Amino acid sequence: MSWTEVVIEIDREHAEALSDALMEAGALSVSVEDADEGTAQEKPLFGEPGMTPSEAAWDRSRVVALTDVDADQGAIVAEAADAINLAKAPAFTTRAVDDADWVRLTQSQFEPIHIGKNIWVVPSWHDAPDPNALVLELDPGLAFGTGSHPTTRLCMEWLEAHPAPGKTVLDYGCGSGILAMVAKKLGAGEVNGVDIDPQAIESAHANAERNGCAIDYFLPDQFAASSHAQQRYDTVVANILSSPLKLMAPMLSGRVAPGGSLVLSGVLERQAEEVAAAYAPFIKLGVWASQDGWVALHGQLGSDTAPPPRTPRAE
Repeated sequence: MSWTEVVIEIDREHAEALSDALMEAGALSVSVEDADEGTAQEKPLFGEPGMTPSEAAWDRSRVVALTDVDADQGAIVAEAADAINLAKAPAFTTRAVDDADWVRLTQSQFEPIHIGKNIWVVPSWHDAPDPNALVLELDPGLAFGTGSHPTTRLCMEWLEAHPAPGKTVLDYGCGSGILAMVAKKLGAGEVNGVDIDPQAIESAHANAERNGCAIDYFLPDQFAASSHAQQRYDTVVANILSSPLKLMAPMLSGRVAPGGSLVLSGVLERQAEEVAAAYAPFIKLGVWASQDGWVALHGQLGSDTAPPPRTPRAE
């Protein structure tokens, strides 16, 4: 089976409305791209993982609508333009989309990822390059955390460098559950994860079961109502974003057991000082490691000095 894409360049003001109208007019799917992509005028909308832009469009947007090959593309565009009261239908071009094995093409984009000294994140359609390593079988999904982003890698490398056999671990903002699973596979005792997204909790439970990890994951209200409501942990790791991390400073610090460690990521290098300042009344944080402009902060409850930074690892 083949399809035809309709490509329209339009201003920011009308991009989102036109996208919705094209779907109503018979398009199978619609996406919005930066018409200046690849030029000096390209303007990224996403500054940090997890952030949602105020508008899903650019100053010069490219709306791409997928249609059946035998559909009347002109009629679809005209109907959509009329629905949003455009003076006239915008000009458009078309391009053919041939049938393909989309599953195989998508899978080919995701190869096993080597992290730290001995961790491999392996999609289910690949064999582990080193079966004797710490192997996590994890497919890309809706929940954040596959090991490809520097913030996730930094947290995983910290956990690998500081194994805590039998110790308790809390992964706050767990996403796919990858950090909790690393801790568990490194020998941690009780491990819990918390996330505000029900989809993430569902994904984390499935990933833990697939990897043979006994981990309990909770939504915040479930966590507050559980037997863990007042529990303090030997290690608390939170890979979120700087703004929520600052707001959660009292809560996350209060979850760390005496002598325990707090590890934070999702923090840009330029944000490290302000995040550390938010935690200063509770726990002294310092930069443990950095990668591609991101940092991992670490501190130990009861320690009077920030930990020394890790010596950069040769890649």
